[in-house]
Amino acid sequence: MMDQFVFAAEVVLNGLMTGVMYALVALGFVLIFKASGVFNYAQGVLALFAAMTLVSIQNGQVPFAHLINAALGTQIHHFGWTVPAALAIALTALVMVGLAFLIEKLVLQHLVGQEPIILFMATIGLAYFLEGLGDVMWGADIKTLDVGLPQGISDGIEAATAQWFGYGFFIDRLDLWATLIAVVLVAALVAFAQYTKQGRAMRAVADDHQAALSVGISLRFIWVMVWSIAGFVALVAGIMWGTKSGVQFSLSLIALKALPVLMLGGFTSIPGAIVGGLIIGVGEKLFEFTIGPMVGGATETWFAYVLALIFLVFRPQGLFGERIIERV
Repeated sequence: MMDQFVFAAEVVLNGLMTGVMYALVALGFVLIFKASGVFNYAQGVLALFAAMTLVSIQNGQVPFAHLINAALGTQIHHFGWTVPAALAIALTALVMVGLAFLIEKLVLQHLVGQEPIILFMATIGLAYFLEGLGDVMWGADIKTLDVGLPQGISDGIEAATAQWFGYGFFIDRLDLWATLIAVVLVAALVAFAQYTKQGRAMRAVADDHQAALSVGISLRFIWVMVWSIAGFVALVAGIMWGTKSGVQFSLSLIALKALPVLMLGGFTSIPGAIVGGLIIGVGEKLFEFTIGPMVGGATETWFAYVLALIFLVFRPQGLFGERIIERV
């Protein structure tokens, strides 16, 4: 009995760490939905694009090398230098800001006043365009990302739990760093949204575009700002997931894992994204641990969606979402 309790405690801890990783992706969705009411289907691809750009800048890779070599008959793939991780992250963040500006200029500016479904379809097209652009710019091969974050089992936690319970927990140090970074990121985003002039403007735009425009708030500036922040959040998520599993196409699919998180936490709540992520992370790990062996395992692929469906039935706006009431 005691052994089962200790194993369950380890499962819960790992579930919390996994939930934080889900929440990092969900944050990008929440930010854009709060400011524009648009579900950004491209958020997962933004994480992939950011991670690919970061790796390539670090390695000094020439963008569009395949196209250049095919056109000029050269064999140039690298500049011949490497870039320190901190500088590469800063340069990638600038690339994401530039990308946000282009998205606003070339896509969103022409869709002001359109129905949300039109904007949603635009983000689907944007997702596939960015995915193709990333492959053409940096190549489709699997890349290894290393920005100096520690990985592997935490010896301190293993030793402490071995002393307390007679069994050492396996907790990845990368997950611990992801948790710390997520906490700092959420605190910064909440403070930004609640206490800064730009944050209040963002909330005003979310409430009513026309009313915000009438008091002098620039819709274009808010959208560029929000997409830039969402791009930075995607960069952080891309670093964590890319370090964990490599930078490859499947990275874009982590957005699918963020959907149940959003359904639980609410599409408009930053803290809700974190709480939803933790519930999904712990829930799917515990379900796999307790029920998985009875039903053949692999329950982590569907458990989160079933849990989210149950929440939708009883609380459609999520735990922290704002209930929409339309009066006629």
